[in-house]
Amino acid sequence: MLPEIKLQGDIDVAALSPLLRGMILSASYADSQGGIGLTATGAMNRKFVHWAAVHFQWPDYTSEDLYSMNKVLNEGDMPPLWVVRSMLAHLKLLRKKKDLLLPTKRCREFLARPQAYFDLIATDYLYSYIHDGQTLEEVRERMRSWHVFLNLINIKARLGCSVNDLLSVLYPSLLSQPEAAMSAEVWTLGSELRYGVIRPLCWLGLLHEDRDGLTILQNGMYHKTPLWAACLQLESDMQSDILMH
Repeated sequence: MLPEIKLQGDIDVAALSPLLRGMILSASYADSQGGIGLTATGAMNRKFVHWAAVHFQWPDYTSEDLYSMNKVLNEGDMPPLWVVRSMLAHLKLLRKKKDLLLPTKRCREFLARPQAYFDLIATDYLYSYIHDGQTLEEVRERMRSWHVFLNLINIKARLGCSVNDLLSVLYPSLLSQPEAAMSAEVWTLGSELRYGVIRPLCWLGLLHEDRDGLTILQNGMYHKTPLWAACLQLESDMQSDILMH
């Protein structure tokens, strides 16, 4: 069974969740600016993409990060925007009309009480969203392991953990030899864990990556945010720290 995501307590979700914050900002822009303009190919126009890059302040995708790689920004240059747009469409908060994305009646209800939508957004995004480069079969396969991933992270991230820390528990025999850390199989498993599990949790705001002092090629340590405990109740909450040693 998939762990239930149910927000409890008084917590500023938008301050912690890049995804919810991006959805609120995009919906508010569409509502106040008469819609989000689209290009001839149906992409969000550069005016909005630039605005989103400046205002989202998405970790690792700030305007400074994005403009360091591109002189101009198109929708395809800002991966978080793909997810924000998909979730806004999935929840029927924006609708396409000619060359605009326009707010729906439900969008205005969302803007009035965005936190009330967090459980639905988080559940759909974490468990069933098909990320770029993934397949429906991969998402369905991962569903069987989410309770394992979340309980393991719940324990290991108490003091911070890396992707390799998690891999060493999930695949102990594979990482038993020092040279194994450089193998193609370990790299593939680490990539699947990072982009299929860790990044969605970070984009939802349940995890935060500490990257202080690291280069772009180095991996950081992951820590739980207050939002984790506010919306997840797991079997491992009362468990000893045996997996931490």
